[in-house]
Amino acid sequence: MKLLEADRYFGSVDEIPLALLEGWGTRAVLLDRDNTCFPRSTWQVPQEIRDWVDDVRAAGIATCMISNNFHGGEVRASAAELGMGCVHHAMKPAPFAVDVALAKLGVPREQAVLVGDQVFTDMLAGNLAGVRTILVRPQSRRDLWYTQLFRIGERVVLRGKTYGDGS
Repeated sequence: MKLLEADRYFGSVDEIPLALLEGWGTRAVLLDRDNTCFPRSTWQVPQEIRDWVDDVRAAGIATCMISNNFHGGEVRASAAELGMGCVHHAMKPAPFAVDVALAKLGVPREQAVLVGDQVFTDMLAGNLAGVRTILVRPQSRRDLWYTQLFRIGERVVLRGKTYGDGS
């Protein structure tokens, strides 16, 4: 089941302590877009997440957005809004987009973390790629129809997990 588990669980991206990332020796944070950084209900990044990304970069940690979204122009615009590069059409849970992002950033997988809101795409991709993973709660209840189906399975996988304290 490790492939479906995260290393840590937080309520939101901005709750991830910078000290945790630094303690892990993190040099790159790979961020999912939809419902991780940008709530599907508004498509506007919350200021708290924007500030967190700025703090991460100020600490010398590179960032890159990795999204399954097929609207490449929208993903590029979202990533640019947060001051980072991106990989769209990621096809997660396949780990290939993680490899592409790490090559762009020049960071080995041992020094990278993937942050996302979905077990069967983000966590599985990160674990298959050999990077640390952090699962956050979705920023909105609004999801694509097939993501809603995956959320049912996620409830089973996540039974007993606690968000907010990182455990």
